[in-house]
Amino acid sequence: MEALDAGVPLKEIVLADGIKHDRRIDGIVRKAKAQGVPVRTRARSELDRRSDHGAHQGVMATVSPFPYLPFEDLLKATHGRASSLIVVCDHVADPGNLGAIARSAEVVGAAGLLIPNRRAAQVTAVAYKSSAGALAHIPVACEPNLVSCLKRCKEEGFWVIGASEKADDDIWHAPLEGRIALVMGSEGDGLSRLVAETCDMLVALPQVGKTGSLNVAQAMTAIAYEWLRRNGADGAGEDA
Repeated sequence: MEALDAGVPLKEIVLADGIKHDRRIDGIVRKAKAQGVPVRTRARSELDRRSDHGAHQGVMATVSPFPYLPFEDLLKATHGRASSLIVVCDHVADPGNLGAIARSAEVVGAAGLLIPNRRAAQVTAVAYKSSAGALAHIPVACEPNLVSCLKRCKEEGFWVIGASEKADDDIWHAPLEGRIALVMGSEGDGLSRLVAETCDMLVALPQVGKTGSLNVAQAMTAIAYEWLRRNGADGAGEDA
């Protein structure tokens, strides 16, 4: 339904044979027909085969390749904004984590995501499902050189802040006001060396318990909400 609402180009919607038609399913079918998207019924075993882990809830959509946005267009969309957040994923490998990051980024009003086009999770069905539909609403740029993009962020007035559990500074004292490019590292290795060196500063989440650290999606959510708190839930992303 999120994909239909956002106008994501769908090739078809497939329903499992025998699925119970409740208000949600009926709404999907009605909106699909209004948009000219074919709706077909197939054996549940076929949906099981085509989905990841069989977690399809009886309904599945086939979509065109995800329409990534050129990074310069993402930057251009932030022009004139006193506060703006771009979330940069430095080789996050798990598409589930990418989807969860997208979900939190969209909820706090981030301008978009930036991901590398190699050795990193891309926007796939797993990422889309994990995002709970948020990837239909938030721009994603996919570029070959994160360092160059971060330098462009600085030229556009962004403060580039990298998240690292090894950082000396914590997020409570970091300059999160205004235009921020928040860089999250990979699940195993954290920030890559060149990306970390390009950051204006590194910050960590305060920790009281004994667990090693939060995963990348959880950490991003905590930092993003601190950015939102600093900039005001009603003022974040508004024009200057």
